[in-house]
Amino acid sequence: MQTSKTPRLFMTLAMVAALLALGLIVLGAVVRVTDSGLGCGDDWPLCNGTIFPPLNNVTAWIEWSHRLVAMSIGVFGIGMLVTVFRSHRSNRLAVGATVLAAILYALQSGIGRGVVKAELSLTLVAFHLGTAMLLLAALTVAAVAGRYRAGLGYARDNVTTLVYINAALSLVVILLGAMVRGSGATLACTDWPLCNGQVLPFAQGQLATIHMIHRFAVLALGITLLMLVWYAYQYRPAGRARAMATLTFVLYLAQAGVGAMFVMSAAGPLLGAAHVGLAAATWALLVVFSTVEMLNTGEQPETQWKPQSEPLSQ
Repeated sequence: MQTSKTPRLFMTLAMVAALLALGLIVLGAVVRVTDSGLGCGDDWPLCNGTIFPPLNNVTAWIEWSHRLVAMSIGVFGIGMLVTVFRSHRSNRLAVGATVLAAILYALQSGIGRGVVKAELSLTLVAFHLGTAMLLLAALTVAAVAGRYRAGLGYARDNVTTLVYINAALSLVVILLGAMVRGSGATLACTDWPLCNGQVLPFAQGQLATIHMIHRFAVLALGITLLMLVWYAYQYRPAGRARAMATLTFVLYLAQAGVGAMFVMSAAGPLLGAAHVGLAAATWALLVVFSTVEMLNTGEQPETQWKPQSEPLSQ
């Protein structure tokens, strides 16, 4: 990896903002599983009419902490907008990702306000999570684009294609999980991996069907991630690609395991928050992997699926 010679302030701001976005998603999950979404009432941006809630109001502080992290992302985002045009103006990917992150942040804030004012509308809650994931992705792309410089490029191959497929499927899994939560289907299946003893629980009603569709998507992601790991070890020299593929699969296994425990524990709050956090981390790492692949193959002609990559500089 080569590091840009331009000032590192943008890279630092982008990386911190991306980490804060990941923390925001985890805190958002904590808010949901602790039923703290209305800890500040229907007041926004204040909390029950005050800047800081009373020290003895735990639910209000959980909700307020979530808002504080969101505001912190806004501060770092403003810094990113200022510095990206000063030090990375020629980096179109960094500029584009930063501007997109600013738009998504404004949208996310508006949706967050709507969630409070609508007293936790399930549709808005799911939309809020989806937008948060896109914001995390935009900030992650900006951080990678600001720091990473491709060495010896190579043509797109099966590893590249699988990285993109897994990133897209990971987001689908997250959105389906939000649908499970929003529709009240979390405990429609009380066992695992079957759904109340059945593989295809369509006769059990809509909620069981929604829940099982999410599990099928998780299974599909596991299969495509295994393919990614296999191709990375077969056709890429030891180094970055292998490490990212392996780590992503490990995060996926942890996420799936926590998801199973979440169901069998009758929706334990801490397990629910951990499940969302691991899903976000898996998604973020696949976004990093996708960005690296895009930068490495950006100047190469698009090729058909083939069994072996061009040489890769690690």
